[in-house]
Formats: sequence, C-alpha cells, structure tokens
Amino acid sequence: MLEPLRLDCAPPPPTCWYPTCSASARMKKLLIRVGIVGAIVAAIWLAHTLSSVHANARMTKLNTDIENLFAGLQEFKEHVGSYPTGSNAQIVKALRGQNPKNIIILVSRKTELNDRGEFVDTWGNPLRIYFSDTTVLVRSAGDNGRFENSSVPNCDDLFWSN
Repeated sequence: MLEPLRLDCAPPPPTCWYPTCSASARMKKLLIRVGIVGAIVAAIWLAHTLSSVHANARMTKLNTDIENLFAGLQEFKEHVGSYPTGSNAQIVKALRGQNPKNIIILVSRKTELNDRGEFVDTWGNPLRIYFSDTTVLVRSAGDNGRFENSSVPNCDDLFWSN
C-alpha cells in the first residue's frame, strides 16, 4: 500500500556535494582540485616560456654568426678586391686562405661548419650565400630545413643582406 503524500511537511534540507563530508573536508577537496588545475596551467606556461627563451637564444646566436660572416666577407673584399665565388664550401676555403692573395679571414668557429666544410645555421642546415657587385644575401632554410618561397604557408626561411 502506498503512503499518502503529506503536504504539510517541510521539504528536506538541500543535499551537499558529499553528503558524508563536513564543510571543511569539502573545502579541502575543492582546494586540492584548484591546486591541481593551477599546477597544470603553470606547467604549460613554463614549457611555453622555456621554448621561447630557447628560440630567442638560437636566433641571437644565428644573428651574431651572420653579422660575423658579413664582416668577414666585407674584409675579404677589401683585401682581395672582390667577394669570394663558388659554393658555400668554396667560400669557406677562400676565407681560410685558399684565395689569390692567400689571406686568411677569421669568420667562424669550427662548430659553425658541417662535415662538408659549409657554414651552417643554428639548426645545422647549410646557408646559401649570394653575391652581386656591392651586396651579399645570406639565406637560411630555417627550422624545417627546406628552402621555400614566400608563397608557401608558414615559410620559415630567413634572409639577411648588407
């Protein structure tokens, strides 16, 4: 038999999140959850910040290396009378004294050359060096290691000119 519905009774008190927990225990659980979310957000932020710092350091080193290369090429032109010619490796050889005047121009450390004797960027990719009568253009393939034109989405090639 069903019991009749009593309308004169007050509604039951609202239930809490955890009916068996006290208010302080519920607060502790809430603070733990907020702390976990905060730690995850902090870890993501830290990873992003460290990645940015590493990328900035890499670009700073590359810019310094390119400035040194430009200075060396200009010094070569002043002493020899023209820019060196040929491939990247042939340019390195010319700067190291294999030129008509046997002049050695110090441009780079050994670590900035690959095993084929070419100038490389901070990703280890050979640089491309182009000359005209008065200017030099240096090109890096960037992080992805591919030389691309500007019509390619997300082209990361880098260019320097004097």
